[in-house]
Formats: sequence, structure tokens, C-alpha cells
Amino acid sequence: MSTLLTIAVTTGLSETEISSVLGLVAKAVAVDQSPALNEAALLQLRRSHAATKHLLVSQNQDLVGYAQLAAGPEWSAGQLVVAPDHRRQGIGTQLLRRLIMESTTPLRVWAMGDTPAAGALAARAGMVRRRELLIMERPLDGELPEPAVPRGVQIRTFQVGHDEQEWLRVNAAAFAQHPEQALIDINDLEDRMAEPWFDPAGFFVALKDNAMIGFHWTKQHQDQLGEVYVLGVAPSAAGQGVGKALLLTGLRSLQERGSTRVELYVEADHAAAIQLYLAYGFATASRDVMYAQS
Repeated sequence: MSTLLTIAVTTGLSETEISSVLGLVAKAVAVDQSPALNEAALLQLRRSHAATKHLLVSQNQDLVGYAQLAAGPEWSAGQLVVAPDHRRQGIGTQLLRRLIMESTTPLRVWAMGDTPAAGALAARAGMVRRRELLIMERPLDGELPEPAVPRGVQIRTFQVGHDEQEWLRVNAAAFAQHPEQALIDINDLEDRMAEPWFDPAGFFVALKDNAMIGFHWTKQHQDQLGEVYVLGVAPSAAGQGVGKALLLTGLRSLQERGSTRVELYVEADHAAAIQLYLAYGFATASRDVMYAQS
């Protein structure tokens, strides 16, 4: 390996550095046919945060590896990606070791896709599987049934400038046990609403007695791919058919906007949600794995 290999650690990236990382990510995606970094990491890449560190590996001044460390009070989340033409040279191992060294709380690392290479890298660092995230898909080329909206419930689209605080309340209640989704705050919400893909016409909320009780936020990707971005129901409204009505409302909207298939992400141990999605034609296509220090 070249002696000119360097690792730089920073909490803020220049526009040139961001562009280089995005170029590296694009190369990895083209080869792996799967995301190199998850959405949270991409948001942190473009919007600097004091608790986030960026690790840049350069060889002869070319970026060949990138890792991100988001510090948390109980554990820290890491992700890493190596340029396809520089793999099997120890760069991933060096990045993971540096993530462990830089982390002040126990490290957990997301691996996009359940690949043998990621598992072997984690094992060499003494890390074990902690969580699995299923990526489920279904086609949208057939007719979808009309949503059966429960009596007294109204479904409408999200109103920017009006619904933010109510959404945060319901989201926190619906995902109270989720290690990331429950922590979404107004800044996180505004970051996502500032993304080019955001469209309130695909963001549905369910109301009862003028109070929000659930939501289905959809996302339209390129290549006619839609996403059940996040679907949540307040605990007080669970088991009343609100989730099913919201799911179908969102799927029909994606179909109307040109999506021919749809994907979603769900925790592998969330049996109730998985059963709902299986009942509506979804099947597991792949999975992401979180490895943790044992």
C-alpha cells in the first residue's frame, strides 16, 4: 500500500470534500448495487453537526475511503465506505479501527447489505450483530383496493407550517422504543423537508377529533421507485385500522405519481409491522445490519 495514505478527521467538510465523498459514494453504489451510506449519514454529510466526525482517507491526494461517526450519549453510530478499486487493501480495517478510537461511547456500525465482507470486517474488530433492518419491496403495477378509513377518522395531506409539532408528538409516541426515530426533533424534520424529494402531497396524516393520530410519509425516488418513508400510528389509535388505511392511501398516491414498485425499511424484530406489510404484498429483498462492540 502506498506510503502516501493519510486519514484526516474533521467535524466540518468543505464543498470540495463533500463533492469528493458523494463521488466516492456514487462509485460504490454503481458497483455494489446498494446504498453505500444511509439517509441519516448523507444528511449529516451535507449539514455539518458538532457531534459528527468525518474521516477522509486519501491516497496520492485521491479520496479512497470515508467514514462518519455520529456521537451519542449511550452509543455512537458509524458508517464507512471504500472506493471499489481500493478494496482488500486494509483501508476498511483502518477506518473501523479509527472509528473505534475516535468514539467516546460504545460503537455501533451500520453495514448496508448483509455482505460476508462486512461481517468479516466486523468480526475482526470483535463486533457482533446487534440489529437487522429489513428492506421490503412490492410491485405497484396492479390495482390497489380503496382504503377503508375508520369511522370518525379523516386523512388529509400534511400542512407545512401547521402540522410540524403535532407530527413530532405522534412520531415520538409511535416510535417510543425506536433508538433513532423517537429522537427526531424539529431540526431533523426541517432538514428532511428541505430535501429536493420532499413533497407534502405525498405526506398523509390521519386525524380524529381534530387531533393527529397517525401518518404515512411517502418518498418518490428516481427510476419509478416509491418508498413508505415512515408510517406511524399513535398508541391510542392502534388496532383500529388506521395503519392499513394510511398504508393504502400512500401506496395509491405513489402509484398515481408514477411509481411501479415501492420499498420500505422495517426493524427485523417488529413482528406486527412485518405482518402488516406481508399482508399487503411486500417481501424481503435485502437487509442492513448493525454491528456493535461486544
